[in-house]
Amino acid sequence: MSVISYIALYLTVINLIGLCIMGIDKLKAKKRTWRIPESTLFVVALIGGSLGTTCGMFLFRHKTRHWYFLYGMPAILIIQIAIVVLLLYSPIQFVII
Repeated sequence: MSVISYIALYLTVINLIGLCIMGIDKLKAKKRTWRIPESTLFVVALIGGSLGTTCGMFLFRHKTRHWYFLYGMPAILIIQIAIVVLLLYSPIQFVII
Protein backbone atom coordinates (compact mmCIF):
# COMPACT_ATOMS: atom_id res chain seq x y z
CA MET A 1 0.00 0.00 0.00
CA SER A 2 1.15 3.51 -0.71
CA VAL A 3 1.32 6.37 1.76
CA ILE A 4 -1.73 7.98 0.16
CA SER A 5 -3.70 4.77 0.72
CA TYR A 6 -2.74 4.71 4.39
CA ILE A 7 -3.73 8.37 4.82
CA ALA A 8 -7.07 7.76 3.07
CA LEU A 9 -7.73 4.71 5.23
CA TYR A 10 -6.86 6.65 8.40
CA LEU A 11 -9.15 9.55 7.47
CA THR A 12 -11.98 7.19 6.59
CA VAL A 13 -11.71 5.34 9.90
CA ILE A 14 -11.33 8.46 12.08
CA ASN A 15 -14.29 10.16 10.39
CA LEU A 16 -16.46 7.07 10.87
CA ILE A 17 -15.42 7.07 14.52
CA GLY A 18 -16.36 10.77 14.74
CA LEU A 19 -19.76 10.11 13.20
CA CYS A 20 -20.38 7.14 15.50
CA ILE A 21 -19.38 8.89 18.72
CA MET A 22 -21.75 11.76 17.95
CA GLY A 23 -24.56 9.23 17.45
CA ILE A 24 -23.63 7.31 20.58
CA ASP A 25 -23.46 10.49 22.66
CA LYS A 26 -26.88 11.57 21.35
CA LEU A 27 -28.33 8.18 22.29
CA LYS A 28 -26.77 8.41 25.74
CA ALA A 29 -28.18 11.93 26.14
CA LYS A 30 -31.68 10.67 25.38
CA LYS A 31 -31.31 7.84 27.91
CA ARG A 32 -29.73 10.19 30.46
CA THR A 33 -26.74 7.91 31.01
CA TRP A 34 -22.99 8.56 31.20
CA ARG A 35 -21.91 10.76 28.29
CA ILE A 36 -18.84 11.08 26.11
CA PRO A 37 -16.87 14.14 27.27
CA GLU A 38 -17.01 17.16 24.97
CA SER A 39 -13.22 17.29 24.99
CA THR A 40 -13.15 13.80 23.44
CA LEU A 41 -15.47 14.94 20.66
CA PHE A 42 -13.17 17.87 19.90
CA VAL A 43 -10.01 15.73 20.05
CA VAL A 44 -11.46 13.32 17.49
CA ALA A 45 -12.25 16.32 15.26
CA LEU A 46 -8.75 17.75 15.69
CA ILE A 47 -6.95 14.52 14.78
CA GLY A 48 -8.76 14.31 11.45
CA GLY A 49 -12.37 13.40 12.22
CA SER A 50 -13.82 16.86 11.75
CA LEU A 51 -15.94 15.88 8.74
CA GLY A 52 -17.45 12.92 10.60
CA THR A 53 -18.16 14.85 13.78
CA THR A 54 -19.65 17.79 11.86
CA CYS A 55 -21.87 15.48 9.80
CA GLY A 56 -22.86 13.58 12.94
CA MET A 57 -23.68 16.80 14.74
CA PHE A 58 -26.18 17.82 12.07
CA LEU A 59 -27.39 14.31 11.21
CA PHE A 60 -28.27 13.47 14.82
CA ARG A 61 -29.10 17.10 15.72
CA HIS A 62 -26.66 16.80 18.58
CA LYS A 63 -24.78 19.66 20.24
CA THR A 64 -26.23 22.18 17.76
CA ARG A 65 -27.38 24.46 20.58
CA HIS A 66 -23.83 24.91 21.83
CA TRP A 67 -22.15 27.75 19.94
CA TYR A 68 -18.69 26.26 20.39
CA PHE A 69 -19.83 23.10 18.59
CA LEU A 70 -21.99 24.89 16.02
CA TYR A 71 -19.08 27.10 14.96
CA GLY A 72 -16.10 25.13 16.28
CA MET A 73 -16.54 21.85 14.42
CA PRO A 74 -17.02 23.46 10.98
CA ALA A 75 -14.13 25.84 11.75
CA ILE A 76 -11.83 22.89 12.47
CA LEU A 77 -12.94 21.29 9.19
CA ILE A 78 -12.30 24.48 7.21
CA ILE A 79 -8.88 24.95 8.81
CA GLN A 80 -7.92 21.34 8.03
CA ILE A 81 -9.05 21.71 4.41
CA ALA A 82 -7.08 24.97 4.12
CA ILE A 83 -3.93 23.29 5.46
CA VAL A 84 -4.23 20.47 2.92
CA VAL A 85 -4.78 22.92 0.06
CA LEU A 86 -1.82 25.03 1.17
CA LEU A 87 0.39 21.95 1.37
CA LEU A 88 -0.71 20.77 -2.07
CA TYR A 89 0.00 24.12 -3.70
CA SER A 90 3.10 25.06 -1.72
CA PRO A 91 6.38 25.47 -3.59
CA ILE A 92 7.90 22.74 -1.40
CA GLN A 93 7.91 19.34 -3.08
CA PHE A 94 6.78 16.47 -0.87
CA VAL A 95 8.16 13.07 -1.77
CA ILE A 96 5.61 10.32 -1.47
CA ILE A 97 7.28 6.95 -1.07
